Amino acid sequence: MTETIRFDGQVAIVTGAGVGLGRSHALQLAARGAKVVVNDPGVATDGAAGQVTVANSVVEEIIGNGGEAIAHRADVSSIEDVADMVGQATEKWGRIDIVINNAGILRDKTFAKMSMDDFRKVVDVHLIGSANVTHACWPIMRGQKYGRVLLTSSSSGLYGNFGQSNYGAAKAAMVGLMNVLAQEGARDDIRVNTLAPTAATRMTEELLPDEALALLAPESISPGVLYLVSKDAPTQFILGAGAGCYAQTRIYETPGIVLLDDENTPEAVAAAFADIQSPDNQQPMPNAFSQTSKFAENAAKARGLTLSWGKE
Repeated sequence: MTETIRFDGQVAIVTGAGVGLGRSHALQLAARGAKVVVNDPGVATDGAAGQVTVANSVVEEIIGNGGEAIAHRADVSSIEDVADMVGQATEKWGRIDIVINNAGILRDKTFAKMSMDDFRKVVDVHLIGSANVTHACWPIMRGQKYGRVLLTSSSSGLYGNFGQSNYGAAKAAMVGLMNVLAQEGARDDIRVNTLAPTAATRMTEELLPDEALALLAPESISPGVLYLVSKDAPTQFILGAGAGCYAQTRIYETPGIVLLDDENTPEAVAAAFADIQSPDNQQPMPNAFSQTSKFAENAAKARGLTLSWGKE
């Protein structure tokens, strides 16, 4: 029988927790014993001024249900704001166990019509904001020899979505950040995962029919989030989630081909393209060196050579 997942004695920071997915994550963490920093500056979906009290409302709800929480209106793209938030959390509770990077904004336009200011602002909030919060908590987690970090990606970044080049670029970058941090955090039991959610939120309410919105409640996603930040969580895992449905997104590389010397021409690449993209026997790459060693080994084998890796 699976052990009940609880967070008693643990402290969690949830960004963008005033509404939608973040609010659901914060409430469900608190219901299972976590002390929660509810971060939300209370802005509109495009980052403009909005309802500044949303974080306080979630805190009141958590406290009303017998939990512990504080609100903080940090702009996650500001290093100073994030430092203040992390400082308040550690001063009050002495540790930080969980970071859920959920904060985000949208400024959708086709790339041709988008200003670079809008491109940069979306990347700043999603990518730089996630890095800021995680970086501020990283030494605390290393000192504790324990930490759980969740990054929030999107199908727009993993698969593409018309009119969202800024958002898609930032969300795809979450996977790269996860891949490195999962390796760097392993020795200190810091596990880093990525969520790719589809939910009925302020960001999607204009895009989906009412019937779909009813199915895609944020509350249907948070159980997967809680598992990814739990004691027994995996690491370097991309979880697709929506409407109570869960799936793993994986990045694979095909076996490919080898073109040697004079054979290595653009025309030869074109002629072999079907073989290059053939998925037969494709494999995941656990790290960047895996691809380097694969290519070197394949080229050496084609030349009848044997490689010696490292010092004997």
